Amino acid sequence: MVLIIAGHDPSGAAGVQADIETMLACGARCASLITATTTQNTTRFDGMHVQNTKDFAAQADLLLADMQFAACKIGLLGSAGIAQAVINLLPRLGAIPIVLDPILRTGTGAAVADTPLLEVIRDGLLPLCTVTTPNLVEARLLTGRETGPEAASRLLQLGAENVLMTGADEDTPGVVNNLYQRDGTHTRFEYQRLAGVYHGSGCTLSSSLAALLARDMELVEAARQAQEFTWAALANGSRLGRGQLHPNRLLAAATLRSK
Repeated sequence: MVLIIAGHDPSGAAGVQADIETMLACGARCASLITATTTQNTTRFDGMHVQNTKDFAAQADLLLADMQFAACKIGLLGSAGIAQAVINLLPRLGAIPIVLDPILRTGTGAAVADTPLLEVIRDGLLPLCTVTTPNLVEARLLTGRETGPEAASRLLQLGAENVLMTGADEDTPGVVNNLYQRDGTHTRFEYQRLAGVYHGSGCTLSSSLAALLARDMELVEAARQAQEFTWAALANGSRLGRGQLHPNRLLAAATLRSK
């Protein structure tokens, strides 16, 4: 079982629905705690409605009293209060992998994190997580550093154990992702750049990584397989709305199994 802590995207392309689809496609069962609902579709983001912190904590208390988890994925948080509630509950999960997708902006470019939330993520949540999966924009916002290596170094200094930094949003011929580890290991992954703009790629990557780590897979191999799964989900994506494309997670799993 994997615990998902994330927001809801009505389009289903990102957020908790994307996480659930990904986990099931990767062979993991899951439960979820919702941090916020959003008013958005594949073309625009109109608002975020953060869960009451006391209600969130009560839901977490009841869930954790009943179930045990092999991994946890954290996505959209929405407020510093919710982030602090997550910090409070993580020690109760035991020594399991925690994957943090630090969602600071939506796929359509809207900001979903203010300064207090950024500070709680950076100073309190980051050191509790096994791996964080920012894109370069998010890494810059968290660290104030410009380049990927500089931002990764700063994240590790701030307490991150491992940083899988994605480069799909950068202007490069291919997509280059980099895994930086606290012990100094650096692993570079490069993939063909696909045409189109996708909604929910970061959720797909972080959720598949959490599902694989829940199976006790070694981190570098889990990162490799999670990126391959995400690439396949994007390559098989389709336009279900009028804007960004939806990744096809179920078809991605079938494609990878057939190889």
